[in-house]
Amino acid sequence: MVSSPARPIRIGSRKSQLALVQTHWVQGELQRLYPDRQFDVQTMSTQGDIILDVALAKIGDKGLFTKELEVAMLAGEVDFAVHSLKDLPTRLPEGLILGCVTEREDPADALVVHERFKEHQLETLPEGTVIGTSSLRRLAQLRHHYPHLQFKDVRGNLNTRLAKLDAGEYDALILAAAGLQRLSMADRIHQLIPAEVSLHAVGQGALGIECRAEDPEILELLKALEHEPTSQRCLAERAFLRELEGGCQVPIGVNTAIADGVLTLTGMVASLDGQRLLRDQVSGPSNDPEPLGLELAAKLKAQGAKEILDEIFATVRPEA
Repeated sequence: MVSSPARPIRIGSRKSQLALVQTHWVQGELQRLYPDRQFDVQTMSTQGDIILDVALAKIGDKGLFTKELEVAMLAGEVDFAVHSLKDLPTRLPEGLILGCVTEREDPADALVVHERFKEHQLETLPEGTVIGTSSLRRLAQLRHHYPHLQFKDVRGNLNTRLAKLDAGEYDALILAAAGLQRLSMADRIHQLIPAEVSLHAVGQGALGIECRAEDPEILELLKALEHEPTSQRCLAERAFLRELEGGCQVPIGVNTAIADGVLTLTGMVASLDGQRLLRDQVSGPSNDPEPLGLELAAKLKAQGAKEILDEIFATVRPEA
């Protein structure tokens, strides 16, 4: 009796250029590791891809870039989905889990400038320089450190944003270094912004692969792509964000490092105007990362983080 070939594995992805580059990397790695299996990519548009004329924070961020993919997984139409981990909510729908975290690219924010500002660094940009960002986290931190700069919302994929910069609509942009690197645009990075100025987004630079909780075949396949140090760092970051009840579009930033089995997590919460910025740090065993996130969240709540976040939610979130 001849056994039937194993079924094709269906990978869900957004249609954006960066999403496809990331998904095809995962597809290629799995194909290399499992040459006898077939891995197919299925693409779809999410709400965050479709609504481009409204600031992200005004739309709300519950599954903004993930919901359609999650519906497809729960319906059995795709087997897992590849996300930029920073876009994946910390609370997932029942039946879905974070199955794998891949090795992280540089999670830093990057300054990209118009040609006329190439002689400047972030700290030397003149008063009134117009900087484009769609991130309240970046906005709050930069306002705190550089109140003399002007900020303007920017939406669209990476190529669209860069085209707007080159056309002179902005003097500079703040973007994730990892996205530029993955799209072979690292030459556009003018300056990596130090953590002292801008703590990065939770999960930034890592890929998160979401799948059905009760699918041992897929979970076993994904194990091969797991990068334990990145996973430990990101689990601590996500626990911190989840405990603060923050989403992707709030001014919450983090930084993590592991040395000799000790994970150090730094976190911050800021008001939108940058006037109030709370920042603290905790350390503990890297093999038990989530309690560190909870501990740091409690420390910042004791310093007034919840009041700052409640104020922001009331200001920027859409009505229910």
